[in-house]
Amino acid sequence: MRRHLEIILALPLAAVLTACQDYVTGTSAVPPAPTGLYYRLEPSGDPDRPLGVVLRWDAVNDPALAVYNVYSRASTGAEWGLRGSTTSPSFHDDGVPHLEYFVTAANANGDESDGSASVLIDERLRLPAPDSLWSVSLNGAVHLAWRDNAFQADPQGFSAYRVYSAPYDLDLNQCVNSWSLEGTTVASTFLAGNLSNGRPRCFGISAVTIEGFESLWSALRYDTPRPDGQEVVVYTAAADPLKSGFRFFLDANNDGQAGPLELGLVSSAGTGQMDFTVQPDVNGNLQLVPLRANTSVQRYGSAPIRDLTAIDIAPNGGYARTALLAQLRCGYVFQMNEGDGFYRYGAIRVVATGTNYVIFDWSYQTDRGNPELIRTDR
Repeated sequence: MRRHLEIILALPLAAVLTACQDYVTGTSAVPPAPTGLYYRLEPSGDPDRPLGVVLRWDAVNDPALAVYNVYSRASTGAEWGLRGSTTSPSFHDDGVPHLEYFVTAANANGDESDGSASVLIDERLRLPAPDSLWSVSLNGAVHLAWRDNAFQADPQGFSAYRVYSAPYDLDLNQCVNSWSLEGTTVASTFLAGNLSNGRPRCFGISAVTIEGFESLWSALRYDTPRPDGQEVVVYTAAADPLKSGFRFFLDANNDGQAGPLELGLVSSAGTGQMDFTVQPDVNGNLQLVPLRANTSVQRYGSAPIRDLTAIDIAPNGGYARTALLAQLRCGYVFQMNEGDGFYRYGAIRVVATGTNYVIFDWSYQTDRGNPELIRTDR
């Protein structure tokens, strides 16, 4: 059975005497030895360099108690040394901890009790790194999921997963070394929220034991939040000319930034500014027709998709300005050039069709040149 912050070694009086001052009987009684010593590491993100260790033990309820003395050593063959003293039944040792610790109780004369049982900072309790991290892009958020292998390796010793994030440089194809803690979770999923759309971020996951040992990180993944919308209705020009076109992003301020009033716009197909319209073919079946000269489209896959999140990375090629049949529950990816030399990508999923209208969900990646719409397994 796994050790749960347990006693490692009971130190006899002789061991304490070799580590500290000689035992001298004073005018006050000597308090009893502390019991229940355990520790908790403070994870830092670097499994080899925790922020510190917090030692705790049962308070000694004795009027002779004046102070606790904490002793430590860096290796099993090293001499014990006084690490510090405290009047509370806890001690914070900042930085990389020593290998082993024990505590004594002392009276006002400096007379010390026997040592408590020692605790060993045993790195062998560390869990394996989380495996198979993947993500789903959302509007202002990213959903993360990974294999629950760290918990499964030691359910009794597992405490939580830690989720880290940093900016991602799409041009250099690397994470920026500016990591921060997004949060912790006991589940193998996490929703990173309050993120800026169109700003790529890297993510990494570690697993922490009940003692605070942090594992190595998972493989890093990046994802980019993007805006989306649901159940947009676009009509044929004959049915409603003012609602016959759709534009993923219209840069009205000409600043390259996608404001909320510039995304997912429904307007007249006759303005010349819409990305696509809806038109019936010779048989009356509704089609998605690209409008702008720099907008092209292709169907995503050959079968219906369960929802919009099934569309992951925009295809590298295969786009055309050919009209495509608007088929129920099917996905379509649009490639657009806003005139700045970079492609941008949007996607829709048809959720319903009528005789003269199409209802669809949509997503759009505001980060120029970024083909990531929903999910990445990279």
